Amino acid sequence: MDHPTHASAPAHAGHHGHGDHGGHMPGGASWSTAAKATLHCLTGCAIGEILGMVIGTALLWGNVPTMALAIALAFLFGYSFTLFAVLRAGLSLKAAIKVALAADTVSIAVMELVDNAIIALTPGAMDAHLSDGLFWSALLGGFAVAFVVTTPVNKWMIGRGKGHAVVHAYH
Repeated sequence: MDHPTHASAPAHAGHHGHGDHGGHMPGGASWSTAAKATLHCLTGCAIGEILGMVIGTALLWGNVPTMALAIALAFLFGYSFTLFAVLRAGLSLKAAIKVALAADTVSIAVMELVDNAIIALTPGAMDAHLSDGLFWSALLGGFAVAFVVTTPVNKWMIGRGKGHAVVHAYH
């Protein structure tokens, strides 16, 4: 059931039956909406983080610069997924950047904090190579825990019209 203002909002014309719109809905966001937003964020973060780890390892960098690159690329790819989606919806680059920052910053930050803490706290994971199962199990385990921790954060934010909720006006 859509909120009554959806039919009159230009961005939502023909948008009936789309489902839960998080902050627009009385009672907040659904777990499904939060999980989808978190998965969207996780996808960009994972691509950036894995790419950063591969580049840092290939260049024989130490743990700190490799992790810094991986985190920077996680933010870059996390933001870019949203950025490209809202650019396709017709926003200017400046407006799209603002939406991406508002939509994803907290989600990416929580995800990266949790994921990298898991990797850092897993014995031997920081010294494992790309060919080691320990490297991949710590990384994937970190992503799984980050998803579980970040989903309730996203649910809370979306339910208050923050985070990923700001993107809904543009799709």
